[in-house]
Amino acid sequence: MNTLKTFFLLMVLSGMLLLIGGAIGGQAGIIIALFFALAMNFGAYWFSDKIALSMAHAKPVTREDDPQLYELVEEQARLANMPMPKVYEIDDPSPNAFATGRNPQNAAVAVTTGIRRILTRDELAGVMAHEMAHVGNRDTLIMATVATIAGAISMLAFMAQFAAIFGSFGGHSDDDEGGGTNIIGLLIIAIVMPIAATIIRLAISRAREYQADQTGAHNCGDPDALARALEKLEMGSEMRPMKVNEAASHLFIVNPLSGKSMSRLFSTHPPIEERVRRLRSMTVRPNFDAVEGSNLDIPGGDAPNYEIPDSNERPNF
Repeated sequence: MNTLKTFFLLMVLSGMLLLIGGAIGGQAGIIIALFFALAMNFGAYWFSDKIALSMAHAKPVTREDDPQLYELVEEQARLANMPMPKVYEIDDPSPNAFATGRNPQNAAVAVTTGIRRILTRDELAGVMAHEMAHVGNRDTLIMATVATIAGAISMLAFMAQFAAIFGSFGGHSDDDEGGGTNIIGLLIIAIVMPIAATIIRLAISRAREYQADQTGAHNCGDPDALARALEKLEMGSEMRPMKVNEAASHLFIVNPLSGKSMSRLFSTHPPIEERVRRLRSMTVRPNFDAVEGSNLDIPGGDAPNYEIPDSNERPNF
């Protein structure tokens, strides 16, 4: 369902691009806008892991540095049938995590120091499963495509704004029928279309979060653990919002800026209540075959590996 919604919204976004391009510059206008948008977003896609990790001030973690965290990620990678991603830690008390990388072979997952203080092992495993689902679902590629189309629409809207301004000063004779109508149309394109493109881009981002929740819950075999983690992370993020660039907020499992109120229409993440409700309505079984014969703990174990509170306790910040 989420994949179908993503495809539909991408088609709507593409249709908007064709409509605006045809109204302003025809086929040439569309090609020019797409070219510049591709040029801007290609680097962001290809170097997405390096950019995101640098912005978050993440430090690499090896098996020797932190065997518990490394083996937990290794376990979830095996359950997801993915290569082992690089592991990073962010020195920040705000509990959160994100994954990045253009494909599973170039993936990285990062956790804050804050998240490990409040989650049990099962809950953190659910978070890692969610993050690796983003990589496995090619969400970096999807969002780069969305950003490219939305960027092209914004560029065409900028051109429409100039066309409307200079057209209004250029003067029209009484015989120039439709001149005023054209200017109004250009102004509508310049103002309304970028907002509409942003709303669609954010709707796609929310759909990808739902899909990562579903995929991650199936992979780790414990939807309730991920649901509990989301509830704790929302509480923790509201109490200690993370100092992160707003442009990177969509990467995290919960909005790191959720201390700021915002309309659901302009939110990068779905409501936690709805995400938790969907997770708790799922019925899945752990994939024991994926870890058979390994020395890793099976997801769903009772004893956490970290010195952290019980899953039912309120986080201690």
